Amino acid sequence: MRIEPIRAAGGRSAHIRHDDDLISAKGVSVVMARQLVLSNIDLAIPKGSFVSLIGPSGCGKSTLLKVLAGLVEPTSGSVSIAGLSPVEAARKRMIGLVFQDANLLPWKNAVDNASMLLGIADRSLSRAQLKARGQEMLDLVGLGDSAHKRPHELSGGMRQRVAIARALALDPAVLLMDEPFGALDAITRDSMGQSLLEIWQRTGKTIVLVTHSIDEAIHLSRHVHVLGIKPGRITESLDIGLPYPRDLSVTEDPEFVRLVVQLRTMLRASHQPGGAS
Repeated sequence: MRIEPIRAAGGRSAHIRHDDDLISAKGVSVVMARQLVLSNIDLAIPKGSFVSLIGPSGCGKSTLLKVLAGLVEPTSGSVSIAGLSPVEAARKRMIGLVFQDANLLPWKNAVDNASMLLGIADRSLSRAQLKARGQEMLDLVGLGDSAHKRPHELSGGMRQRVAIARALALDPAVLLMDEPFGALDAITRDSMGQSLLEIWQRTGKTIVLVTHSIDEAIHLSRHVHVLGIKPGRITESLDIGLPYPRDLSVTEDPEFVRLVVQLRTMLRASHQPGGAS
């Protein structure tokens, strides 16, 4: 199913520059409470790519994601999304956010939760249009038959699917995801990762995923960036050359196993303050 862009009031859609790199961060540093949280981050993410950020707890992965989303202002350096500042890109509905907690409204059913942000962003859309868009996105994430269920009637994985549908309803160019499957059991997490991969392949969105899982990062991504600690910075980057489409059987591929060992070695070094860079 092809996702049609939803046009803003006046019939105009947001202008997106068609450069290879949709997301660019140059020399980004962040100081919070007099502590250097991120140091001199340079990051270029191609349009349509799937990128993972991985590293030890406290290395600034979530802070970097918030900088890309326009939620945290860098102390120095610059960030652009399709040539726009993150704040301006967010205003144009070019950024979708998914967090570890689905944060669904308990009194709304799945379809209304899925269309909620779109309704706030575009007051010109009728209730029927919002419901149709919400239903379309629930169909995309495999929850079409659960549209009228409320959050307490959904499993943790199903609630996260609604959260993803809610972000996709905005038709963003970029989907930023902060440990969205971290609270799920291993089997559900594998299933959700595979579903996300299929959604990415069908929609062509640019996805940036924060994860602690080595297997998840390699299974899903084209590129993995490793962050180190004290200060948070990109210490290594790894290209994942495994062909798409990928399913869970890829974990048995010798190249997958080799990449796991390589990424694990990178992560060990990243745990050392001021380590490899």
